[in-house]
This record gives sequence, C-alpha cells and structure tokens, in this order.
Amino acid sequence: MNTGAVTPGSETPAIPAHATANLRRCLLVSVPLGVVAIGLLTLVGHPVAGVLVCAGLGLGGLNSWLVQRSVARYGGHPGHGKGRFIRGVFGRLALITFLGLGLCVLLLPDGIGVLGGIAAFQILMLASASMPLIRELRNP
Repeated sequence: MNTGAVTPGSETPAIPAHATANLRRCLLVSVPLGVVAIGLLTLVGHPVAGVLVCAGLGLGGLNSWLVQRSVARYGGHPGHGKGRFIRGVFGRLALITFLGLGLCVLLLPDGIGVLGGIAAFQILMLASASMPLIRELRNP
C-alpha cells in the first residue's frame, strides 16, 4: 500500500492504493450507469439528457481525481500552506460548478442531466468508500 511517499520523478506524493482503487471502481460502475441512463432517457424522449448524465459522471470523476491529487500534494509537503490548498479547493469547486451549471442552463431542460450525473457519481464514491467501514463494523 502506498503511504504518501513521493514517486520517483514526481513532486506529487503517491495516492494510497485503496483511494486509487475506490476511484477506479466508481469509474468502472459509471460506464454501465451512463449507458443505462442514455437508454432510459432515450426511451422517454430525452437522449441528450442521457448523454449529459454521462458528462456529469465524467465531471464527478474528474473532480474526485483532482481531489485525490490535491490532498496527496498537500499531505506530502508539510511546507505547503493551508492557503494554497484552500485556494485550490475553491478553484476546483468553482470550475466543476461553472461547467455543471453552465451546461445545465445552456441545455435546459436536458441539461439537468449533468447535475444528476455529478450527484450520482458522488453517491457512488460515498457508497464505495463506506462499504469497507460498514463491513468492519458489522464483523468486529
């Protein structure tokens, strides 16, 4: 398991293996979820909304990947100040929010699919991260 050591030739510390596996698992689940969304929304006459759900899933994945990199960088370099980390957090949130809401507003009513995709990815990440803890608590 990676413990945050700096990888050779990189200034960014390694992301722990369990976090990388969690993100990978969620990205893999997002693919069939997106296909199902396209299929179902096409059946009800909103194929563009289905594609935008996929875009939202992608934005959610991008946000999670950027979060992992940011936290690893901050945790691996104690000399980096909190201010820099916080500016990065707000910058990332502003970017994802701008893209998500921008697509939503520009492509109403189908644009709401972007927000649904982002929300679905966040629920996937939360569920995936919680499962090991729930199993551990049930089997002490």
